[in-house]
Amino acid sequence: MFDQKAKYSKRLTGLPPYLFVRIDQLKQEERAMGADLIDLSIGDPDIPTPNHIVEAMSQAIRDSTTHRYPSSNGRLDFRGAAANWCGSRFGISLNPENEIISLIGSKEGIGHTPFAFIDPGDVVLVPSPGYPVYQAATILAGGIPYPMPLLKENNFLPLLEDIPQDILKKARLMFLNYPNNPTGATSTLEFFRQVVDFAVKHNIIVCHDMAYSEMYYDNDAPHSFLEVPGAMDIGMEFFSLSKTYQMTGWRIGFAAGNKDLIAGLLKVKSNLDSGAFEAVQMAGVTALSSSQDCVEKMRGVYQERRDVLIKGLTQAGWDVYNPQATFYVWITTPSGYTSEEMTTRLLRELKIVATPGNGFGDAGEGYIRMALTVDKQRMQEAIDRIVGWGLL
Repeated sequence: MFDQKAKYSKRLTGLPPYLFVRIDQLKQEERAMGADLIDLSIGDPDIPTPNHIVEAMSQAIRDSTTHRYPSSNGRLDFRGAAANWCGSRFGISLNPENEIISLIGSKEGIGHTPFAFIDPGDVVLVPSPGYPVYQAATILAGGIPYPMPLLKENNFLPLLEDIPQDILKKARLMFLNYPNNPTGATSTLEFFRQVVDFAVKHNIIVCHDMAYSEMYYDNDAPHSFLEVPGAMDIGMEFFSLSKTYQMTGWRIGFAAGNKDLIAGLLKVKSNLDSGAFEAVQMAGVTALSSSQDCVEKMRGVYQERRDVLIKGLTQAGWDVYNPQATFYVWITTPSGYTSEEMTTRLLRELKIVATPGNGFGDAGEGYIRMALTVDKQRMQEAIDRIVGWGLL
């Protein structure tokens, strides 16, 4: 019999269980019993990919030249489209030759990054609560994740001055994520300026995950970290087409930033993967280069859903953080309940699937996350179940 303790590496056994695997197991158990689940757990858009992108993919896949191995850094036309999009959206100038690289989804790029820059024993500063991949990738690369608590009283921005000096001496890299998953918070340019000064002072690479850059509300568009003077000297930014264009299953994104950091990531990718499917990159060119009306429509849909959920939970007596961006709502658990206890009760008693906040790090304890991935009618049904529950 296979002995897991004997065969799995220490790095692998040192990983915490991946949050969504456990959630999937619980959902399967409930569905097996015929439960009518309202799934507000995983951030997977229920809105179809826009037709013009699907048509571009349909044409590209019929081009037999796309069936061969792609380059690890991506097609130049895709990188050019990404550079133009960044210029139009943020006013930043990027050289597609060496300051942009295509990714098999931004998760892949984030996961590979520590292998390029971290040696065993190096410290990586990671937000808590935060996307679990930051911590997992650090551990797999032999690094040591150091959590930076994101607290409501500080608008879910880390307090850089609270990081101990002995940690800073070992820190090589920092992950940030705004708009933030799971809290829905955004960053100011002033905070990004502080990050640049901090990174220069302590010789730290900054990796900013901007997967939710276009999923914002009330016409308050988030800033790019690369807009700040000096950011290109010490950082790179990860963009995803997944949420912006409802392309989660397509696995396409890009990283942009300092050419030496991009080169380091490319060296890892060229050894470990064969690049993104070229037909998907060609569809990505269409997505980035065409009218962005579909993105505006997407924002309207999620804002309506957000407003329904926020209003309903607030009227039911829940303490809810009103998200400025993303399609997540960050909710304080009622008094006397842990994150897991609350999500378990929601699932077992109301058949509503939410995500426990502690799955995103210790600072997420006391919160649950709900995703805006069902239509307004279904969202209202979830609210009705909660109101009828009478917990508060």
